[in-house]
Amino acid sequence: MVRLVAEILRIVGYDVITANNGEAAIEMLTMEQPPPSLILLDIMFPQGIDGYEVCRRIRQFSDVPVIMLTAKAKEGDKLLGFSVGADDYLTKPFSAKELVARVQAVLRRSYKPEEKITASLKCGELVINFARHSVELKGKKIPLTRTEYSLLRHLANNPNNVMLHQDLLCAVWGQEYRDDIDYLRAYIRYLREKIEIDPSNPKYIITLPGTGYMFACPDE
Repeated sequence: MVRLVAEILRIVGYDVITANNGEAAIEMLTMEQPPPSLILLDIMFPQGIDGYEVCRRIRQFSDVPVIMLTAKAKEGDKLLGFSVGADDYLTKPFSAKELVARVQAVLRRSYKPEEKITASLKCGELVINFARHSVELKGKKIPLTRTEYSLLRHLANNPNNVMLHQDLLCAVWGQEYRDDIDYLRAYIRYLREKIEIDPSNPKYIITLPGTGYMFACPDE
């Protein structure tokens, strides 16, 4: 799998370095200069720590985008990946075309210029500072992955307006993801776990069944 993925990416013009276990991957990331622009991370390794733990440790010192490769397609497995900081999921088996498309999409949104927004949004006990890319709840900073923050930013930049599923998917992930509604639901669910006081009874991110989501902020 490592050789196959590396060869596909080299053919389309990427420089690729590889590691065959989790510890080696973490060490390589700390030593490589310049650091990698993207990590493709399998969940299961033949020995040592698994991909979830590798991603968790990487997030302690780096925000490099991570795509997890897995044979597990259940929502719970994806949520676990998102919770440790993964930016995307690619389920085996996958085609070379799909692999390259996902890599390009993640790199594109990782380096997409941010809008020049200097204001912050205060909504109840939630504060989003768009200039600093920071989120606080009850005065406590909430750590979000790059993708989680991007999703929240698109919702919060349109307070009290319904954002359609397809519009959010295209804005945050790209056109390739416009029909992946389950994907969006998974991210919304984990984002609520981080910013909602009671995730089962959300106050900020409201679901409009069959339509989309709304960031509710009565003060706006």
